[in-house]
Amino acid sequence: MARGGLYKTEVQKARASLLAQGKHPSIDALRVALGNTGSKTTIHRYLKELEAEDGPRVGATVAISDALQDLVGRLAERLHEEAEVRITAAQERFTAERQTLTATIEQHRQETTALSTQLQRTDIALHDEKAAHEQAQQGLRDRALLVQQLEERVAGMTARLTEHETHIQSLEDKHQHARDALEHYRTAVKEQRDQEQRRHEHQVQGLQVELRQANDTITSKNHELLQLNRENARMTEHINQLDKEFRQFRTEHQKLQYAYDANLPLAKEHPTLQIRLAQAEQGQVQLQTQLAAAETQLTTERDHRREAEAQRAASQGRLDVLEETFAQLRTVSTSGAHEAEAVPRGNPA
Repeated sequence: MARGGLYKTEVQKARASLLAQGKHPSIDALRVALGNTGSKTTIHRYLKELEAEDGPRVGATVAISDALQDLVGRLAERLHEEAEVRITAAQERFTAERQTLTATIEQHRQETTALSTQLQRTDIALHDEKAAHEQAQQGLRDRALLVQQLEERVAGMTARLTEHETHIQSLEDKHQHARDALEHYRTAVKEQRDQEQRRHEHQVQGLQVELRQANDTITSKNHELLQLNRENARMTEHINQLDKEFRQFRTEHQKLQYAYDANLPLAKEHPTLQIRLAQAEQGQVQLQTQLAAAETQLTTERDHRREAEAQRAASQGRLDVLEETFAQLRTVSTSGAHEAEAVPRGNPA
């Protein structure tokens, strides 16, 4: 800022110093020599007075009248005042614009830093989600292998149950033959009773062997059903664990979706993030499909187990009927033997 009280002698000394140095004593040069003080209008007025005192400059061909010189001086002073006002206003506008631009640049720099940090967090979240997805796929593969092994066991058990049904039918046929033999025994003559008795005892022994075999078979089937129930329990626990992992995966996927929606402007600059998210969604759909197939397979397996239990109960019922028939057959055999003993005693009479 220019200081007040600038004297003509100071301007004269500064002008003389510049002329001694071989420099042109312009208004700006004089103001610098005066320590950037004084009004340019005042300096210009003093400079004109000093030039007038020194006489016309070298090379001037026409003298300027005092009135014209005064008019030029006032015009120059007015121009310098207006120029100084405009320069001051321009400097103030420049300073304000520079401060605004500096604040805007700083804000943009902070936003860029925040966006970079958010992008790094999103990349880490996607990496974690991909690792969890791979673990879920590995779990599904292991479960598929377990289901396949279980299906093979169920198929083997079905075949054995079919064999057991065939064996039960064979026992029923033999039981029918035993009833026919008993009827023949009642109607046979006394001379064939001993032979029929031995044949009957042989058949009873065979039936006992077959009954023991049937009991062993039923015991084996019960053991196999128990093993199947245990496998089913483990399978159910495994499916519950898979369902829990799936719910966790779906929760993480929703969090990732929310983060993705929040960073949608950033995703336009990073299309790779959208591709990874699409792959994650596709993996989720595949995981849901595989889980639904596993639940369907478990339901089918439970139905097979219930059918096997029903067949076992039916077999047990037929075995009970067979044992009851065998007991009746033994009772009849005992009463026939008593009758055979009673007939010889009555002949002498």
